[in-house]
Amino acid sequence: MKYSEMFVVEPGSKVDLDKIDAGFKGEHESHQRAMPEIERHCQRLSELQYLLYAEDKRSLLICLQAMDAGGKDGTVNHVLGAMNPQGCTVHGFKQPSAEEAAHDFLWRAHAACPGRGRVAVFNRSHYEDVLVVRVHGLVPKKVWSKRYDAINAFERLLAENGTHILKFYLHISRDEQLARFKQRIDDPARHWKISESDYAERAYWDDYRAAFEDALSRCSTAHAPWFVIPANHKWFRNLAVSQIIVETMAGLGMSFPKPTVDMADIVAKYHAAAGSS
Repeated sequence: MKYSEMFVVEPGSKVDLDKIDAGFKGEHESHQRAMPEIERHCQRLSELQYLLYAEDKRSLLICLQAMDAGGKDGTVNHVLGAMNPQGCTVHGFKQPSAEEAAHDFLWRAHAACPGRGRVAVFNRSHYEDVLVVRVHGLVPKKVWSKRYDAINAFERLLAENGTHILKFYLHISRDEQLARFKQRIDDPARHWKISESDYAERAYWDDYRAAFEDALSRCSTAHAPWFVIPANHKWFRNLAVSQIIVETMAGLGMSFPKPTVDMADIVAKYHAAAGSS
C-alpha cells in the first residue's frame, strides 16, 4: 500500500475526521508481521538522512500534531530515532516564553527551522496558534482566523528556499486516548507523563476536532502536505509515517557531492603511508 496517496489531505478538500478510521491497520494484522517492513524503512531513513547531510543542498521539516496521548513522542522515538542526531533536531512547542510572545506567532517556528543538510522535527508546531489558541479563546477569532494564510505563506517561503515539508496528524479515537491515559496510571514509568491538563483538555475534544479539521483542510498544499495517519495502533502509525518519509526523501534525487581532493593522489599517499608503516 502507498500510504502517501492513501492518507494525504488533497489541497482544497474538506477533512471530516469522523469518516477516517483511527483503527485502520492495512494489510498487516499485527506488530510482529509489520516489524520487518518498519525496520527496513528505518534503516533506509538512516541512509537517506546521511545522504541529505552530505549533499548539503536541501532540508526536511517534519511536523507532528495530535490530540493528547496521540503518539507524537512515540513517533519521534521509534521512527525518527533512526536518524543521526548530528543532523537532526527535535523541537517541542509548548506555551510561548515571554520573549516568544513578544514576537509574531511564527517567530519561534522560523528560528527552529532546519538549515541545509538538516532535518528538523516539530513536536507540536506553529499550528498550535490555530489550535489551542482558538479552542481556549486566547486571541480573538479575527486574529487567529487570519493565521491560516500566514502559515501557508510561511511554508511556501520555506519550500522555495529548499525545505521539504511533511506534516502528520496522528489520528486516535476518544476511546483510545482514554485507554492510553489508563496505561499511564498503571505503569509507574509513565507517571511523569500525567498532568491535570490531560483531563481538562479532553473536555474540549469536539472543539479540538473542529480546529484540527480546519487546519488540515486549509493548510494542506502540494509543497507542504498534511497526512492523517490512523494511530490507534502504534505500530501501524510507525509503519505509515516511516514509509511516507522514506518515499519522499528517496524521490528527491539526492547524490553525494564530488570529492574536493584528487582521489588518485590521496590513494597514492595512502599506499605510501601503508608501505612505510
